[in-house]
Amino acid sequence: MTNDTFKMDKCPMTRTMAILGSKWKPVIIYTVNKKHLRFGQLAAQMPLISRKVLTDQLKELEEDGILLREAYNELPPRVEYSLTEKGLALLPILQQMCEWNRQFEKHGEECTAR
Repeated sequence: MTNDTFKMDKCPMTRTMAILGSKWKPVIIYTVNKKHLRFGQLAAQMPLISRKVLTDQLKELEEDGILLREAYNELPPRVEYSLTEKGLALLPILQQMCEWNRQFEKHGEECTAR
């Protein structure tokens, strides 16, 4: 089954995971938060992700209506990413996931993605 097939499934959890179920998408959303970030800024805040994977994940999040990609007509070209209303609605869920980790993990380390 393709990811698009999962997005058409009757189960809301299956559809949600088809959109967010990668290793990096929740981290990207949590990193963008309520800011407008350029590709280089995102890459710098997420040093463990390759540039190719970041590019692919950003494209998929844009296609799914989670991220807005704004290209500015200037030299050098500038592109900024921000969350759509649909993406902003995910922030409380991701913050709860971080809180769950803090509650049950003994490491006590803070998330580096803000």
